[in-house]
Amino acid sequence: MILTNSVIVAVSTVVLMSMAKINVVIALVAGALIGGTMSGMPLKEVLGAFSSNLGAGAEIALNYAILGAFAVAVAHSGIPLWLSNRMIKYITQQSLNTYRQRVLTVAIVLLLVTAGIISQNILPVHIAFIPILIPPLLSVFAELKIDRRLLSNAMTFGMVTAYTMIPYGFGSIFLENIFLKNLIDSGMHIGLREVLLGMIFPGLGMITGFLTSCYAYRRSRLYDFDKIQSMAVRTENCSLKNIIVSGIAVISTFVIQIRWESTMAGAMVGFLIFTIGNVVHWRDSDNVVTQGFKMMSSIAFIMIAATGFSAVLRATGDVQELVNWLIGFVGASKFLAAFGMIMVGLLITMGIGSSFSTVPIIAAIYIPLCTALGFSNLATICITAVAAISGDAGSPVSDTMLGMTSGLNADGQHDHIFDTTIPAFIHFNIPLVTFGLIGAMIL
Repeated sequence: MILTNSVIVAVSTVVLMSMAKINVVIALVAGALIGGTMSGMPLKEVLGAFSSNLGAGAEIALNYAILGAFAVAVAHSGIPLWLSNRMIKYITQQSLNTYRQRVLTVAIVLLLVTAGIISQNILPVHIAFIPILIPPLLSVFAELKIDRRLLSNAMTFGMVTAYTMIPYGFGSIFLENIFLKNLIDSGMHIGLREVLLGMIFPGLGMITGFLTSCYAYRRSRLYDFDKIQSMAVRTENCSLKNIIVSGIAVISTFVIQIRWESTMAGAMVGFLIFTIGNVVHWRDSDNVVTQGFKMMSSIAFIMIAATGFSAVLRATGDVQELVNWLIGFVGASKFLAAFGMIMVGLLITMGIGSSFSTVPIIAAIYIPLCTALGFSNLATICITAVAAISGDAGSPVSDTMLGMTSGLNADGQHDHIFDTTIPAFIHFNIPLVTFGLIGAMIL
């Protein structure tokens, strides 16, 4: 019976445990053990398959840890808060009429989209910029009566689109170290160029979601100024020296990423420049690194565990049984097959909360399945990508969604589920699934 297939049991275990708010790492280990033993593998072999492949995720984990330290160093410079304060000063000096209010609203939305892109590719700090940049700007958003659901979706659009389509920074980690590597390990013979071409339709889905967000949340929304003003306001000193050193660090990080194709090396050099320039005092450097490691540690451990989980799925040998069953179930309908794979991927990512962690899990299943069903390489990339990233924008446990709420809810006026998670799920996952199916049919 297909419901007892070890792959289905393992994945279901991970999803159910994650949705029950059990730590994802524990869920991945439990899923691997249960699925592996159900396939008939001795427990010792299951543990061996899981453990022997953990090293494959170590490089990714170390990338995250170093990037976390770099992000904390950027915050330590005081530049993010300085930029926020300059923006507040400019806006409060303007006399706002309806036209100027709309222009400033558009400018802020585009600024947050740009900040999201920069946080993934140029200055790879991931979600760390949100609690640094956003809380000081809440009074500006309230003055302009901007709906924070629009701002949340704007940052989500910038971040997710950036790491899925631009191969630098976190984009390099996702597209090359995770996505491309797992596709190759699962039997595909492709390069980065094919991956980027296959990402076009998911990218169109993200653009559509952003545009529908702009329309849906275009109306004014009132917020309580008293709650905003009651927040403790942090002050940071941002000297000319800090600006110069930070500029050198950011440029060096970006150049090294491109020149040596190493996000880790770029972030490490950037952090050392912050230390040598005394923006981060050498006596505080250990504490800053520790803070960065803590910020990214959960993602890093999930990635390592997901690599071991994926290895166990391959070792069971039950992937082919699942492939054969689905081929028989959908018959010759590629549309139904693509829809089923995307929905399963959405469910997995909703439970885990990370597209980075989902790819190693689904690649082992989807690549042989797509090959057996006759999908082209580009269509396979499109299906796998949509299945992996759809839940990242809309999962309540996604680090992207949690990051949005951490900044926008600093004054207690932005609900995580109704103002961050549900708007992202509606506006991004529906067009992602739609464009994913279109791409699967025509590529």
